[in-house]
Amino acid sequence: MINGHGGNIFDKAKDLGCDPMEILDMSSNVNPLGPMPGLMAHLHEHLERIIALPEAGAGSIIRAFSSHHDIDPEKVLAGNGTTQLIYTLPVALKIKQALILGPTYSDYADACRMHGVDFRFALSNKKTSFSHTLDTMDIEPSDTVFICNPNNPTGTLIPSETIESLVRRYPNIHFIIDESYLPFVPKGEARSLIGSTLPNIIVLNSMSKIFRIPGLRIGFIVAHPGITEKISAYMLPWSVNTLAQAAVNYLMTQKQDVSEFIEKTRTYLAGERQFVMTALQSAPGITLFPSTTSFILAKLDRLTAEAVSRYLLSYRILIRDCGNFQGLSSQFIRISLKTRDVNQILTDRLRECCEISGQNISI
Repeated sequence: MINGHGGNIFDKAKDLGCDPMEILDMSSNVNPLGPMPGLMAHLHEHLERIIALPEAGAGSIIRAFSSHHDIDPEKVLAGNGTTQLIYTLPVALKIKQALILGPTYSDYADACRMHGVDFRFALSNKKTSFSHTLDTMDIEPSDTVFICNPNNPTGTLIPSETIESLVRRYPNIHFIIDESYLPFVPKGEARSLIGSTLPNIIVLNSMSKIFRIPGLRIGFIVAHPGITEKISAYMLPWSVNTLAQAAVNYLMTQKQDVSEFIEKTRTYLAGERQFVMTALQSAPGITLFPSTTSFILAKLDRLTAEAVSRYLLSYRILIRDCGNFQGLSSQFIRISLKTRDVNQILTDRLRECCEISGQNISI
């Protein structure tokens, strides 16, 4: 099984001899204010439905999602998280060669590798704070481009109009836009390409991050009906479980509450981003990069990500070692923003770790 992700609290808890929920998981990029009020009670009310099979094609949640976003249901598919959809795309679209804007989420490359698809990276770097210049990018001969927007783990955001301009220049190339973290960005709805009419844009949408329900596994794909028809041919029946469907049906019919919850989240995380950046700006041996979303990328000058991760884990704090991201080195870490008390613990311990290293004391 391919596994290069954060959020592995169960194995870490086993190593530490503690309960998984005792670990401060700052490696998984989910909303610290979630789940949304009312959702847990709604799921509890629907527990009895697990004795029956879920709706095979998830048609009801596709209609609910489409209505919420005011788009044609024929353009939408639901899956077992965006992960299932990502791994279905190479075979469904018969991708021959993919271009991946990196450094980025590893599943795009892993999905291509699994299906024997050639791929290459267009890498940004720290000199430009990891922003890409699409105007000069060499797209061809790729037939598919993967763009995570905002990008994981760098937190950079490409304006939607810039992406659409690029897409128009290459009408025969598929552009897969992963918007999993876009709800965390101010005015994210206006920045989304879900409503785009361009036929070669494919948008991935995750419920896991913004609503803090990663255990339910629910994601959507939005594309031209001709594309969703191709993808549907490779989708497994009952991909979305009963409770995940209940969650979507609830969330997509609470439009005002959802809007207020997301706005509250954006305001809260803006404050926490500033808090973490300020708390660590004078810490020796660490540089934090600007972010538009729910996590921050940092580079270590003297220490390795492995050493810092080990030090923090001794205090039951889990962060993301970014050494396995193509284009990043073993000196990069990613911090997921949480509540103020947790962020305070993290910044105190991380500053302490950096100060110890500055004194040439082994950690």
